[in-house]
Amino acid sequence: MELTNVGVIKSILGRHGFSFTKSLGQNFLTNPSVAPKMAKEGGAGPGMAVLEIGPGLGVLTKELAKAADQVLAVELDKKLEPVLKETLGDFDNVEVVYGDILKLDLEKLINEKFANKDFVVCANLPYYITSPIIMLLLESSLPFKSLTLMVQREAADRICAPVGSRQACALTVAVAYYAKAVKLFNVSRGSFLPQPKVDSCVIRLDLLEKPAIEVEDEAGFFRMVRAAFGQRRKTALNAISAGLDLPKEQVAEALKRAELAPNIRAEKLDMEQLGRLFKNLQI
Repeated sequence: MELTNVGVIKSILGRHGFSFTKSLGQNFLTNPSVAPKMAKEGGAGPGMAVLEIGPGLGVLTKELAKAADQVLAVELDKKLEPVLKETLGDFDNVEVVYGDILKLDLEKLINEKFANKDFVVCANLPYYITSPIIMLLLESSLPFKSLTLMVQREAADRICAPVGSRQACALTVAVAYYAKAVKLFNVSRGSFLPQPKVDSCVIRLDLLEKPAIEVEDEAGFFRMVRAAFGQRRKTALNAISAGLDLPKEQVAEALKRAELAPNIRAEKLDMEQLGRLFKNLQI
């Protein structure tokens, strides 16, 4: 069954009365080279389990199932259940769970299904939910090795940008705190049905053994980071002061103690400098 063939896709969807839900950002792969490459680069292999988010038609799921011992796919749209029963019917190492990945008890689910197996995460994410899912997984205590994602190309540029560069944002810092981000390959908008308005990129986040810097209060550190990047046109002093409702004198003193210029912008701060600033901010 050629699940990347547009005619086959339309036939399957028509047979099951499926229609796309625009609000869910559903775009099914029609480029046959993408899923095999994504499965390979994502670390699916013998002895491994894979958590997939958003299987859609099952194009990537099939490739993961061929390579890995076990695949657990989480799908939000229950209307895809009869479709996936047909497209994945030949694989006895795949299980599909229907629910919202942001609301499921992932720790309980992984413990039940994978039973201490090494696992990786692969996902073709709807653009609107990229950041919440990345942060959910990075902040969880789940012992996955890597997170391989297809995201909007612009988002990939930001996520993989060096901290301290013009493209960096709060998500860049959060990702760099937990993982090493690598761009793998681009995917053109013509590789999907329906065709989105932007190109995509597959990236991999390889989890670090320990966070990139040591901070005493992670939640507080990320509050400062969000405030610092929340108003990009402002200096870090003004953005942090406004975002955290702190006196400017307190932020200015923290910058001075951290040996940072009083007019520096957040995008100029690297991980070590952000950590130093937080330490001296004393919030």
